Amino acid sequence: MTISADVDTPARVLAISAHPDDSELQAGGTLAKWAAAGCEVSIVVCTDGSKGTWNPDADLAELVATRQREQRDAAEALGATGTVGFCGWVDGELEQSRENVATLTEWIRNLQPSIVITHDPWKRYRLHPDHRNAGFLVTDAVVAARDPHFFPHLGPHHRPDELWFFEADEPNHVEHVDGWLGTKIAALERHISQLESTMGFVDDDDEGRAQFRADIHRRADEFAELLGSGPAEGFARLTNL
Repeated sequence: MTISADVDTPARVLAISAHPDDSELQAGGTLAKWAAAGCEVSIVVCTDGSKGTWNPDADLAELVATRQREQRDAAEALGATGTVGFCGWVDGELEQSRENVATLTEWIRNLQPSIVITHDPWKRYRLHPDHRNAGFLVTDAVVAARDPHFFPHLGPHHRPDELWFFEADEPNHVEHVDGWLGTKIAALERHISQLESTMGFVDDDDEGRAQFRADIHRRADEFAELLGSGPAEGFARLTNL
């Protein structure tokens, strides 16, 4: 397989994730690098994040509000200057539907990204249904957004140049993020409500925090091996839309 690397900075990019923190975890270095180079980076989150806690007595309405605030803080840490949007669908219950495709189609048409980034829905043995369904919804929405006779009431059609999938089993593109992993980590650590459940440490656990940061660097080094070069993030890149 031919592996490409490091596209020119796009004018606008839209990352669409199932949950708050997914885009930062999988593409935060790339988004930070592009934002610093002048790209308008937007992030749209499909679900409300209401299942993102191990506390059975949690106030879920408060958790939803917290996770939206954390997502905005994380985008700021990345340097993103575009929109931070929320579809508000219930965490863990994301479904394929015409209505949900229409919602994401409208986001794409309004924001007019050059590149859309999302979950790879074809990843083997994927456990979380929201990640799988988010990937399929975005794929369907990219097709709908480009063609004028899909949802014509949602505004002028827009064809992104490329669609990138993170979490891919067989990435065919890497973006080098040497110098941007610190920014990625800083953005992830803005998701304070997720430190224990997603990142594996509590706020005062210095050893756990160090391990989490080391894991981010280790994963970037694994992608680097695809080209024998520096730390990177990997994607399955589609260019014929």
